[in-house]
Amino acid sequence: MTYLSRIGRLALVLAAFVGVLSAAVLVVAPQAKTVVSAHHSDHEQITLKPLAQRSYIYDAKGNQQGVMTNRENPQNRVTVSLDEIPDTVVKSILAVEDENFYEHKGVNIRSIARAVDANLESGNVSQGGSTITQQVVKNALVGDKQDFNRKLREAFLAVELEKQMSKDEILEYYLNSVYFGAGAYGVQAAAETYFDKDVGELDWAEGAMLAALISSPNEYHPVRHPERALRQRTLAFRRLVETGVLTQTEADFANSFPLPTTTIRPAPPYDHFVEMVQQELLNDPKYGLGETESERNRNVYEGGIKVYTTFDPDMQAKAIQARAETLPNNNGDGTFNVTNPKTGQNELGTEAIVSVEPSSGAVRAMLSGAGFDQDQVNITTSLQQPGSSMKTFVMATLFEQGYLPASTLSGSCTFDWPNDEKGTKTTTYAGKLGSIQSMLLASSNCGFIGLGQAAGLENVADLAERAGIRTNLYDLDAEGQPLPLPESFPLGSQEVTPLDMASAYATFANDGFYNEPYLVERIEDSNGRVIYQHRSAPQQVIDQQTARLVTQVLEANVKSGTGTRARLANGQPAGGKTGTTTSAADLWFVGYTPQLATAIWMGVSRTNIGLERDMQGAFGGRYPAATFGRYYSLIFDGQPIIDFQEPGPTGRVKSVPRPDSMVGYTRSSSTSTRRTTPTTPTTPTTPTTQPATPDTTPTQPSTPAETPGGGAGTGGNGNGNGNPGG
Repeated sequence: MTYLSRIGRLALVLAAFVGVLSAAVLVVAPQAKTVVSAHHSDHEQITLKPLAQRSYIYDAKGNQQGVMTNRENPQNRVTVSLDEIPDTVVKSILAVEDENFYEHKGVNIRSIARAVDANLESGNVSQGGSTITQQVVKNALVGDKQDFNRKLREAFLAVELEKQMSKDEILEYYLNSVYFGAGAYGVQAAAETYFDKDVGELDWAEGAMLAALISSPNEYHPVRHPERALRQRTLAFRRLVETGVLTQTEADFANSFPLPTTTIRPAPPYDHFVEMVQQELLNDPKYGLGETESERNRNVYEGGIKVYTTFDPDMQAKAIQARAETLPNNNGDGTFNVTNPKTGQNELGTEAIVSVEPSSGAVRAMLSGAGFDQDQVNITTSLQQPGSSMKTFVMATLFEQGYLPASTLSGSCTFDWPNDEKGTKTTTYAGKLGSIQSMLLASSNCGFIGLGQAAGLENVADLAERAGIRTNLYDLDAEGQPLPLPESFPLGSQEVTPLDMASAYATFANDGFYNEPYLVERIEDSNGRVIYQHRSAPQQVIDQQTARLVTQVLEANVKSGTGTRARLANGQPAGGKTGTTTSAADLWFVGYTPQLATAIWMGVSRTNIGLERDMQGAFGGRYPAATFGRYYSLIFDGQPIIDFQEPGPTGRVKSVPRPDSMVGYTRSSSTSTRRTTPTTPTTPTTPTTQPATPDTTPTQPSTPAETPGGGAGTGGNGNGNGNPGG
C-alpha cells in the first residue's frame, strides 16, 4: 500500500469519525438534559447480573445424566476462572477485539479509528471498535439498541466499571459471557461445542477460530460456512502477528490446521427418571431453589446447580436386559404388538419396572416403556389396576387384627360377577376356601372377597395408604364425596401407580417402616455449596410382626405359589405377589428382597386392551414374574445371601369370621368407567390394631364392565386351584 493511499484512507477514517461526532452533536444538542441524565453520576455503582449457567444431573455413581438449560432461551454456559483459560484463547481474543485492553480506561478512541481502517481494508468486520469493557456493559446493562443515548451511557458506564472492577475481573466476565454461536456462551462451552475439548486444551488454531466468531457467530460458523470462517480466522492470525503475539511463520503453521466439521451440543435430560427430577425441582420449594415458580425455573436452568440423584445406572441396565430377555414378542425396543379388538388397529404393549430401596426410599431404577423419545408418559407414575397384587394389603390388615397365616375362612363360596355393562354375562367364582396363606398362594378371588369383608375394606385401604399408596383409593360422587369401596377392592379394582406399589411393598421388606420414595440425594450450587441434602425419616406405619408375617407368606408364594418364576438363580430369598386383571389387561409382579423392592407392570399403557387374545397364557405369574426373577438374578449374582427376619412367636390360631354377604349371591351389574387421572394423595393414618367387625353389607361394584371383579384378577378360581397368574 502506497504512502498516499494510506494518507487517503486515514483521511477517510477521520472524516467519517468527525462526521459521526458532528451528527451526534446535532442530535444531542436539543436533548442535553436527556444525555446528562443518561449518566446519573460520576460514581454510579454498577452491578453486573450473574451469568446464566447450565445445570447438571448426576446419577448415584457420579456419572452425568444430562445438562439442563432453559428450553425457551437455552444458554449453554459453564463459567471458568481466567487462570483456567490459556493464552491461545485470551491473546487471540484480545488481538481481535481489544488490543489495548490493559492500557485504556474503558473507552479507546484510537481503537475505533483502527477498526474502521481495518474493516475498510478487509471489506469485512475484522475488528470491533468497542472495547471489551464496553461490550460487557452493552451485554449486561444497556442492551444493543442503535440509539445515541444508549451508546453514550455505554461509554460512561464502561469508564465507571473500570473504576469498580479490575481488568482481570472484567476480562473473565467477558470471556464467560460472550456468545460464540451454536448455543454456546463463554469460552468453555464454545471449546466443547466446536472442538470437544476443555478450554484449557485449545491450541492457537482453535483460539483464533473462537476470536474470529465473536463479531458474527452465525456468519462465520465454521461448519455451516467454512470458507467465510477460514477467511475470518486468517484475519485473526494477522492481528496476532501485527500485535507481536506470533511470528508470521507461527501464524501460517497454525492457520494450516483444518476447521472443525461438526458441533457437539450437550445432551438434554432425555429419560423418564431425569424428567421426573426436573419437574420436582421446578414444582417443589423444599429443594431450596426458590419460593416462586420463576425463581425455581431460573435456578434450575440458569443457576449452574449440580443435582445428584438416587439413580443406579447398573441396576437400570440390568432391568433393561431382563426385560429384553423375558418380554414375549419383543420388537427389540421393549414393546410388543397387540391388536385393538374394537378398531382392529395395532397397539404397542410394554413392560415398566421401578425399584425402591426399602432402607432409605431411594428410587434406584425406573424403566418406562420403550423410552422417553417414543413416549413421554411415565408408566411407573401412571394409574393402573393392580389386580391380585392388592390382596397383600388384605392379608396384612388381617394380621394386624390378630389373625395368622394359618387362620382359616371355612366353607365354600359362589361369587357371580357381571362382565358386561348390561350385566347379562357373568363370571362365576366358586369353590372351597381355606387358610389365609393357602388362598394367597392360590390367589383365590372368591376367598379374598370374603377376607376383604372380614377385615373391613376401609381398614384395608387405611393400611395400604399407610404402607405407601398415595393415590386416593376412593371413588368420588358428583359432589366430590368418597363413595363406599367396591367389594372388588381386594381384587385390585382401584387404580394405583407402580411406584406406589414398589414403595408400599418396600415397607413390608423394611419391617413395617415406611420411607418416602425420593429421587434427589443432594443439590450443590455453582460454587459447590450444598443447598439441599435428603435425609430419610423412616416411620413405623405397620407393626413389625405384621410385616414379617406378610413377608413369610410372600416368600412362600415365590417358592410354591403363583410367583415361582420370580425365584432368584443364586437362592437369595424373595417374596412377592402376582396380579392379572380380566382379559389380561394389566399384568403385575410386585416383590422384594431385604435390599430392594420392585413393581413390574405389563400391558398397553394408554388403553385398557387385554393381552389374552394375542398372547396365550398372559398372566402376571408368567411374564412379569419371570422378568423379576431374571432382573434380580442379575443384580444379586455373586452377592452374599441375606435372609428375611423371622416373625416372632405367635399366639393361638383363630378362624376368620365368615361374612354372610359372600355366600351365593349375585352382584349388581352397575359399573363405572376406569379412572384415568391421579387423585389427591391421602394422609397416612394411625394403624388399626384391634380386630374389625366384619362388613356384612354388600356394596355396589365400581369396576369396568370388561374387568369383572375389579381389574379383578383372573388368577385363582376360588377353590384353591388358582391359575398361574393371580
